[in-house]
Amino acid sequence: MKHGGDVVILGGGVIGLTTAYFLAREGVSVHLLDQGPLGKEASWAGAGILPPSNWETARHPFDRLRALSGRLFPSLSAELRECTGIDNGYIRCGGLEFLRKEKEAGDQEWGGEGIPIERLPDASKIEPAVAPGLGRAALMPTMGQLRNPRHLQALRVACERTGKVRFQEDVEAKEFSIRGEQLRSVATSAGTVEGGIFLLATGAWTDRLLGHLGIHTGIQPVRGQIVLLNPGQVLFRRVLILGARYLVPRHDGRVLAGSTEEEAGFEKQTTAEGVAGLIHLAVELVPALARADVERCWAGLRPGSPDGLPFIGRVPGVSNLLVAAGHFRAGIQLSPGTALVIKEAILGQPLSMSLEAFRVERDPREHD
Repeated sequence: MKHGGDVVILGGGVIGLTTAYFLAREGVSVHLLDQGPLGKEASWAGAGILPPSNWETARHPFDRLRALSGRLFPSLSAELRECTGIDNGYIRCGGLEFLRKEKEAGDQEWGGEGIPIERLPDASKIEPAVAPGLGRAALMPTMGQLRNPRHLQALRVACERTGKVRFQEDVEAKEFSIRGEQLRSVATSAGTVEGGIFLLATGAWTDRLLGHLGIHTGIQPVRGQIVLLNPGQVLFRRVLILGARYLVPRHDGRVLAGSTEEEAGFEKQTTAEGVAGLIHLAVELVPALARADVERCWAGLRPGSPDGLPFIGRVPGVSNLLVAAGHFRAGIQLSPGTALVIKEAILGQPLSMSLEAFRVERDPREHD
C-alpha cells in the first residue's frame, strides 16, 4: 500500500498537470499517475489555439470557463517561463475565420461577447498568401496560440520544482476501494495507492473508471488527425479557421493543418483519407502550401461530451472524488480555469465561477 499524498490525480494531461501545479503552489502534496507517458495523449496532440474571450460579457457556462482561462494564460505562461526557463510559445497572433453562408452571422458568436472583430470582404488583403476569393472573413485580433508540447513540459518541470508533486507514469488505474461514501484507495498496475482526495482527469478514458461506480457520463473518444507542413518560410501569421478545421502558423514557418472528427473508438492511427483531407484544406486556403514538405502526421483521442460541456466537480455518492474531463477540442484553452476551480473546490475556497452547469449528474439536454 502506498500513500499517494493529500490529493491523488489520475491523468497526466494538461488538466491534471495544471491542477497539480496549482495545488502544489499552495503547499498541497500531490501524487499524479498516468496510464502512459505524461502529457502524450490529446493534450499533446492538439494545435494550441486559444480563442478570444471576454470575462466581463461571457454568459454561457462554456464561454465563462473559456474567459476565466483567457484571463489566466498570460500570467501563467510568464510564471512558467520564469520558473522553468521553458517558453510555451504563448502569443496573441490573431485569427481569421472564413464565413460560409451558414455562418454568415459567424461574427455573432464572438461579437455577441463583446470581442473585437472586424469583417473583411477578402482575407488576402491582410494575409497575401491566403487564396483570394474565399469570401467574407472575420478578423479576431485577440485570438492566441501556444505550443502544446512546450506547455506540457513547462508544467511538468514547474510541478517538479515545487517539491510537492510525485509522478508515476505507465501506471494503469484498475479499481476503486470505497468505504461508505469515501474513496479509500485505487488499485493500479503498480500497486494500491491511498489518498485523501482523488481527481479523475482521465480524458476519453474517464467512463472506464467511473463505470466501476455505476456512473456513466457519456464521454467518448473522438479521433482528431493533424498534419505538420513545412513550406520553408513564413507564409502567414494568423490562425486560419474554416468550419471545424484550421491552419495554425508557427513562428518558424511550419503549419499545423487540423483536424478531423472521427468516431473510431480508441484507435489512434492516422489514415490516408484523413491526411488527404487536411492537405486539401491547407492548399485551398494557402495555395503555396502545395509545395510544402509533409513533416509528420499524428492523431489524438479527444474526450467528447454528450452536450459539449466538460464534467467538472464532485462525483455523486463519493464525497472525496472529483472529475475534470470531457473538454473535447478545448482541453488546452479551458485548462487554467478548470484547474483553478478544481483547486478551489478541493481546498474549500470560494469558487471563481459556478460549476452547476458542469456537474457530473446533469441531464445532457439541459444545454441543448
